[in-house]
Amino acid sequence: MPFTGPLEDRILIREVMETYAHGVMTRDAELWGSTWADDAFWALPEWPDLEGFDGKPAIVAGWVESMKVYGLDNNTKPMIYAVTPGSIEVVGDEATAVAYTSEIFDDPASGKTLRVRGRYDDKLKKIDGTWVYTRREYRIMHLA
Repeated sequence: MPFTGPLEDRILIREVMETYAHGVMTRDAELWGSTWADDAFWALPEWPDLEGFDGKPAIVAGWVESMKVYGLDNNTKPMIYAVTPGSIEVVGDEATAVAYTSEIFDDPASGKTLRVRGRYDDKLKKIDGTWVYTRREYRIMHLA
């Protein structure tokens, strides 16, 4: 079953996904960083320089650096980023989730506008009443 566990927790986890997306769209490092646990791991192994980061400070620093090159109109506009949950499974204070993404940005190497669809496999934990990512791993599903 792709959506299991208490409805309130699943809604709160969806809001974590949407907060993450809003942080990308607004390039708000503080907001985006609020979705991570202090000891989290983040990896986008198919993207240069984003193969993996350990710990919230390294994750946020890596994201801030990457957002300097991933945008639109010669990086004068933010990347377009949307997320759709495919699965959220809650057991107590831990959860696993799948999130599908749709992104539009200019490739820093070629300058071409890319449309990318991807999948995040996520682990989350409720810490002091707040859901945060403890692990996110991304894979490209379609690139055009």
